[in-house]
Amino acid sequence: QVQLVESGGGSVQAGGSLRLSCAASLVTSNNYCMGWFRQAPGKEREGVASIASDGFISYADSVKGRFTISKGNAKILYLQMNTVKPEDTAMYYCAASVWHGYCTHNHAMNYWGKGTLVTISS
Repeated sequence: QVQLVESGGGSVQAGGSLRLSCAASLVTSNNYCMGWFRQAPGKEREGVASIASDGFISYADSVKGRFTISKGNAKILYLQMNTVKPEDTAMYYCAASVWHGYCTHNHAMNYWGKGTLVTISS
């Protein structure tokens, strides 16, 4: 029903920037929550940022002020990552769910991308 494909991962030095993209296809609802999650080796998955179909945005405290989530045309989701830190190193996943109303960065999602790896070096 919903297909999510991430891109933009890679390696960057601490303090640098990169942008992740998520292309959504076969979306059947205009009411949804979309967001970014990440998981580092040996750690639990954590929500990073989310945006609802009405524009409501939520960020984890660890990325607030550095990361920006936005939605482009054709339901393209972006995560702009600025002043990155080594602790940002993780597999980043794009996720989505059909949802009526606002959602926060740790919202339970129903659809997931395969992930894109982000590595931050010191």
